[in-house]
Amino acid sequence: MHPPRSLPRRGAPPMIGTAGATDLAVRTEGLTKHYGSRAVVDAIDLELPRGVVSGFVGPNGAGKTTTLRMLLGLIRPSDGTGEVLGAPITHPASYLSRVGALIEAPAFYPTISGKRNLEILASLGRHDRRRVDALLVQVGLQGRGGDSFKSYSLGMKQRLGIAAALLPQPELLVLDEPTNGLDPAGIREVRALLRELADDGMTVVVSSHLLGEIQTICDHLVVIDDGKLRFQGPVEGLMSAQRAEVIATPEHAADLPRLADICAAADHLARIDGDAVHAVAPAEWAAELNRTAMAAGITLAGLAVSRGTLEDAFFAITDNEGHQILAHAPDGGGTA
Repeated sequence: MHPPRSLPRRGAPPMIGTAGATDLAVRTEGLTKHYGSRAVVDAIDLELPRGVVSGFVGPNGAGKTTTLRMLLGLIRPSDGTGEVLGAPITHPASYLSRVGALIEAPAFYPTISGKRNLEILASLGRHDRRRVDALLVQVGLQGRGGDSFKSYSLGMKQRLGIAAALLPQPELLVLDEPTNGLDPAGIREVRALLRELADDGMTVVVSSHLLGEIQTICDHLVVIDDGKLRFQGPVEGLMSAQRAEVIATPEHAADLPRLADICAAADHLARIDGDAVHAVAPAEWAAELNRTAMAAGITLAGLAVSRGTLEDAFFAITDNEGHQILAHAPDGGGTA
């Protein structure tokens, strides 16, 4: 992992009210949870759009699960207000029938089959038991529904948990680490499933520490650190804050200092690293660098652009001092 990096601090708080209430699956203002004197969740203002896959990311202990548990009515907020699917979080009974959730490890009867577990949950929740077989297929457990739960691998247990969360045919699906224990093929299958659900109009909230997976799955991102909201908005909005690097490798190492000077003359911070010059510059400047180097008699053996990853962006906004650097990116990718 790269060490945390700092970006110029941006002082604007997270924005509330940028989208109409009907466009939001979840909205909170000042959502707070104290345990003793410690604010585990500290005045969070959330706006989660409907019909997207939204990623909840943050370090362990950041307040992600506590936030989700407040939204699901499992614990009471210490302060703040909010709505889930248009209903106030002070009355979770008014919306929980439209929410499916898998929070932490799924709990099932160990000695009976996966299918029977789902049938019991369907009966208890007054859901259609006839959907159980289709759900087992949907989550990739076809042919294994008759096996006892205790014989399932960790990944199979996660799949069954997702199936249980889908029993109520929810408008909002909340999943805590849904790919935990899955092999690469299983991760791809779950990713495809979540995309399909969102494309069909369901809102999916995924909490995960796998930043690469979040970048692949999610349209929308929420970053929480030390109980505070650090960013919310389209994934592209966060990625756009990451500076690209143009990496130029001259044919002759003796040309490295001159190549670095060319970058500096164009007002692009540059450094020599090994056999290449790394310039902080827009990707489209690479062509101009190629022309300028050629005019100066420098032949480039390699020219590439390195774009920041979600991991880079994550460390940039959760630096060691906990500075709030990015708070909210409106649709279109800017920062507030």
